[in-house]
Amino acid sequence: MWITPGEVLLANALWVSERANPFFILQRRKGHGKGGGITGLLVGTMDVVLDSSARVAPYRILHQTGDSQIFCSIACGSSRKEITEHWEWLETNLLQTLSIFDNNEEITTFVKGKISGIIAEENKSKAALEDEDSGKFREAELKMRKLFGMPGEEKLVNYYSCSYWKGRVPRQGWVYLSVNHLCFYSLLLGKEVTLVVQWTEVIRLEKNATLLFPESVRVSTRHTEHYFSMFLNVNDTFKLMEQLATIAMRQLLDNEGFAADHSLPKACKTLKNVSALKRDLDARAKNERYRALFRLTQDERLDGHTDCTLWTPFAKMHIVGQLFVSNNYICFCSREEDLCQLIIPLREVSIVEKADSSSVLPCPVSISTKNKMTFLFANLKDRDFLVQRISDFLQRTPESGHSVSQSEGRCAGSPSPSTTPLSSSLPTPTGAAGEPSQRRHYSPSLPTATKGLLHIYQKDAPEEHGPKATKEKMKEESWNIHFLEFGRGVCMYRTSKTRELVLNGIPESLRGELWLLFSGAQNEMDTHPGYYAERVEQAMGRCTLATEEIERDLHRSMPEHHAFQNEMGIAALRRVLTAYACRNPGIGYCQAMNIVTSVLLLYCTEEEAFWLLVALCERMLPDYYNTRVVGALVDQGVFEELTRHCLPFLYEHMQELGVISTISLSWFLTLFLSVMPFDSAVLLVDCFFYEGIKVIFQVALAVLHANMDTLLDCNDEGEAMTILGRYLDNVVNKETVSPPIPHLHALLTSGDEPPPQIDVFQLIKSSCDKFGSLRADVIEQMRFHQRLKVIQSLEDTAKRSVVRAIMTDSAFSIEELEELYVHFKAKHIMSCYWGASTTAAERHDPSLPYLEQYRIDLGQFCQLFGALGTWPCGTHTATLAARLFRLLDMNKDGLINFKEFVTGLSGMYHGDMTEKLKLLYNLHLPPGKQGKHNSDKPPFLSDLDFLVQEVTSDTFDQQNGGHTVFRGNSQSHCNILVSVSEVKDYKYYLRMWAMENEPKKETIKDLRRMNQEQFIELCKTLYNMFSEDPLEQELYHAIATVASLLLRIGEVGKKFTNNGANKPTDTTNTQAPAAELPQPEKEEPNGESSSGQSLVCRALAEAQLETPPQQTSDEEVKDDTSVSSYSMVSTGSLQCEDIADDTVLIGCAGEQQRRGSILDGDWSITFEQVLASMLTEPPLVDYFEKKGDIQARMAPCKMQRRVERQVSSSSDHELAQLST
Repeated sequence: MWITPGEVLLANALWVSERANPFFILQRRKGHGKGGGITGLLVGTMDVVLDSSARVAPYRILHQTGDSQIFCSIACGSSRKEITEHWEWLETNLLQTLSIFDNNEEITTFVKGKISGIIAEENKSKAALEDEDSGKFREAELKMRKLFGMPGEEKLVNYYSCSYWKGRVPRQGWVYLSVNHLCFYSLLLGKEVTLVVQWTEVIRLEKNATLLFPESVRVSTRHTEHYFSMFLNVNDTFKLMEQLATIAMRQLLDNEGFAADHSLPKACKTLKNVSALKRDLDARAKNERYRALFRLTQDERLDGHTDCTLWTPFAKMHIVGQLFVSNNYICFCSREEDLCQLIIPLREVSIVEKADSSSVLPCPVSISTKNKMTFLFANLKDRDFLVQRISDFLQRTPESGHSVSQSEGRCAGSPSPSTTPLSSSLPTPTGAAGEPSQRRHYSPSLPTATKGLLHIYQKDAPEEHGPKATKEKMKEESWNIHFLEFGRGVCMYRTSKTRELVLNGIPESLRGELWLLFSGAQNEMDTHPGYYAERVEQAMGRCTLATEEIERDLHRSMPEHHAFQNEMGIAALRRVLTAYACRNPGIGYCQAMNIVTSVLLLYCTEEEAFWLLVALCERMLPDYYNTRVVGALVDQGVFEELTRHCLPFLYEHMQELGVISTISLSWFLTLFLSVMPFDSAVLLVDCFFYEGIKVIFQVALAVLHANMDTLLDCNDEGEAMTILGRYLDNVVNKETVSPPIPHLHALLTSGDEPPPQIDVFQLIKSSCDKFGSLRADVIEQMRFHQRLKVIQSLEDTAKRSVVRAIMTDSAFSIEELEELYVHFKAKHIMSCYWGASTTAAERHDPSLPYLEQYRIDLGQFCQLFGALGTWPCGTHTATLAARLFRLLDMNKDGLINFKEFVTGLSGMYHGDMTEKLKLLYNLHLPPGKQGKHNSDKPPFLSDLDFLVQEVTSDTFDQQNGGHTVFRGNSQSHCNILVSVSEVKDYKYYLRMWAMENEPKKETIKDLRRMNQEQFIELCKTLYNMFSEDPLEQELYHAIATVASLLLRIGEVGKKFTNNGANKPTDTTNTQAPAAELPQPEKEEPNGESSSGQSLVCRALAEAQLETPPQQTSDEEVKDDTSVSSYSMVSTGSLQCEDIADDTVLIGCAGEQQRRGSILDGDWSITFEQVLASMLTEPPLVDYFEKKGDIQARMAPCKMQRRVERQVSSSSDHELAQLST
């Protein structure tokens, strides 16, 4: 390619000149191409270690004038062909022009200008994304694709210099991190190491430092481990590896392919060795941390952050921290953890202004909200730019209809101010005639639309509880004082004082409001008015798998609570769960969601409970409630790891009993609500909404620690489960003002001696004191490691399930099926990131069984067929694969699942001759039903008439109670059914009806007849199949014999079918009379039969031209006439007098004969005739009876991509081999 002209001081150092003229020199890098010796080895090693561009472009063209020692590089090339094209262009277009100039300076100026103009024209057609990447990075991406054979769709993210440890010897080279692969390349003194690992195969990724591997990164797959070390920045490399592995796990979990964010703002300047994808991933990582820190929605994007100070009026001091600005929020977090946190939605901001600077308060910015709160930020580095960015975001923020925070001033039992406008903004449902509908599933008039169920069904007044009511009033007063001091609503200062109040328990009257605030659900509800009501109206009345599961679990949701012992509570729970299933079909509904949602409805309105459920499922407990509860399994692994670190002795004993994995899943999925008394568990939910999953881990560890002595004495899992169950049953809340709710688990497991009660507040305090050092970022890091392990374990489980389901219907072994599943799934996953005709999400349906979840299209099937199929057909392999795909695609959706794929391969590898020929025969029939279109059941016969018809179809005589039924009885259907019902019960007839409706197995007699065109295609396929067989000549003669025999059989059959009235076969003889008499029987083979044979001959000749056989000698053809009664030769290889009477010609002598023959529309044969003819030829019988070895076909596919070989020189041919 043409490059920007640059000076080269030492033109001949490490380069060899191959061509030269007065103005230009073409050079080749030493060590590339033939020869080179020790110098070439050293130069090649240096190019790899130093990441020289000569490794990608080993050819270059220099410009030189006269006796000047300064050279100028103007072009480079990766191959000799590319650089030769540039050289020829220079000789053709510039040599004569340059000879006109008078001095060397004008020549150099003209050449540089000409080359720069060419480059500018080329850059106009390049994509904008490529322009963002530096030339050095684009060069590295080109190198990666060449070395590892990656297509253009595979994007390089970054590359790093490192050492790969092979045994105890490090190999210095470069690791390339692309979106879907980890690749490594090294070339030291001719020793080449190439490694390719798919991110979807990684099961463990960790960074460690040992004496043998200092600051190394270990990448583990199912089969091996790889160690990389000596990074310049190991932390940056490892973070990028984590991100790419996470993207790959998301592909396995949800089939979500990676999509680059093209809306990312362009960099101010092109960064060296930093790609646009790397910037995209860095921005994603920052966005995820930002959203997790402040509990924001998934579409929130961080615009930037800066250091600053915040004036806190409650503490009368400036707090150092960071200010974050995004498209909808301004957030602040103190540098010291839990000191202060602030979230200001832009919809609440009224004024942003620059305050007066002073020595005490430099560069301040004042932000005022609609509820009369003012926040003062100072020590801002670029205040003007910050104010401008906030102003830009404010202009895009839609105006809010209220100036006071919706949660401010809300009291228990009163409707939320947001309820009325949210519901009233909904369009009124109309009927078919345009009139308002009489019934709506959700409306503001419902009691649960304005109050929580606990307030509706609260029977006892708080004054009757005495000291407990006083304690509750004191809590409410403490929170009111906190609101006055720190603010109320979404803009409240969140400090360590807030955390203390939460740990002491939230009053029941404020619980719903504060849950919404701390979880971030309040912000999402305020920005989506009317959304819940729309989802309810859209979802109610539908019948799906999720709604069926919801109906089944409705009455299992806290049945001991009186709020869910009537239709009001059940209906509200139904609406919330159904609306969420409509919002997120990927999750739909999962068990345990009903328990959590029922608790939310006790303290919140329906809409608030819905948005709290959204926050739980999509942000606070990610992947917990999908079809495979991946998130809960991940946190179960995290809990086991924490137990191993914090309680090592107990961990070993519990692992022997297998208790941790049993207990933790129910604890996490329901947030202890199903294993602990309700009044106690709800306090843990308070802490969870404020601090996140960290609290659940702390309490779980505290429970194990409190029972450590008794658990160490346990001898089996049941005993340990009983101890923990009884402990949790007796965790009580002595300060609750609600009437006691019986805990069903405690009633069932109570023993003779009631164990001592445990105060829930003491349990929470103990968990914070002993395990309060847990940090959210450490938990996220542990989640990452466990997520790799859990998802890969689930994939292995899915593979085993698929193999077990299909092994009875397939002749392949378990190991072969597992390997086939790996290849099949790899093709499906490849569609996620290398494109396909349909997206992977359309092919993947998690609700289906594992057997039918992954599907591939025609293009991917052709690739698998070419690699694994046992019938190679040369250039016709793709055609045969397309026909087989059409046959396997039963529902005609353009996709096939794994079972259909194995069905096709099984017939090819393990079928007998009849089955294989039947498959080939079907492949050449046109699309449609392969069997006969006959049925015993008339199309318009009702099921009842069909049942009666089946009952009376056969003559039977049964005596039972004096009733006898005879065939041909003239009684009505009703009388017949009455008589029969006394003999057989209805189940008998249902079974009989089901058996009649079962698809009958197709026999060879059910196959349709094959016409002449289809037969010619079949002969062509067989010829191509035999072209790579060692006994190809014997097979050629055998198929020629069979083809001639079948042609004559078809002619004879045509005579009996049509009484000999055949149409002429010559399209050129259109003037022949229509009533021409048929030829005599003895002359028929020389007439139409010869025309049909010539068609087959031409088809085979064309196949021979496309895939020439190994043998080309005419003498060998002549000497092989004894194999069969008919010989098959080429007309081009024999003289006319050499052609015998019994020779079948392959090819035609002239174009007139080609034009003069057409297909006979009346000619046809049956499969039985094909099979019988094939059985007469032993070579064909041996070929089709031979069993295929799929292991031999799969061996090249599963061969490791890592290659180590001795390379003496790196020629173009060798570089091309690296890309295969």
